[in-house]
Amino acid sequence: MGMDVGGGKGVVRPTINVTPLVDVVLVLLIIFMVVTPLLTKQFTVQVPPQEKKEVQPQDQPDENQIVMKLEANGHVTLNAKDVVIEELAQQLAPMLAAKATDDRIVFFDAAENASYGTAVQVMDIARGAGAVTVGIVPEALGAATP
Repeated sequence: MGMDVGGGKGVVRPTINVTPLVDVVLVLLIIFMVVTPLLTKQFTVQVPPQEKKEVQPQDQPDENQIVMKLEANGHVTLNAKDVVIEELAQQLAPMLAAKATDDRIVFFDAAENASYGTAVQVMDIARGAGAVTVGIVPEALGAATP
């Protein structure tokens, strides 16, 4: 339905012919629909089999490792030596200062029913004393350590 309002008879009016545009878009759509399944290529990869190595938990930590343990009653041990929480930073700082910066790792093991607030406090003290990383000992390994 076309309607012409005013204007002269010899004036050319710009109008957009949509039919060629629709034709081009449909041809492109068909081309993409045909080509897309051909683009997915499959190739096989042979990966060598992995050797399954089981990690055995150590009963005693390595002498170079720093291990803190928090008991349920709030008692803290540092490498199997009893420590008062107030003196933990003073005893931990020289141990960490003797290590390289990227090797300042402290392993932390808390009893299952230990206070969460106390555990966070002990980890904060370790970070304040110079520990770069505080590693949490998993339950399976924590059960093997005395």
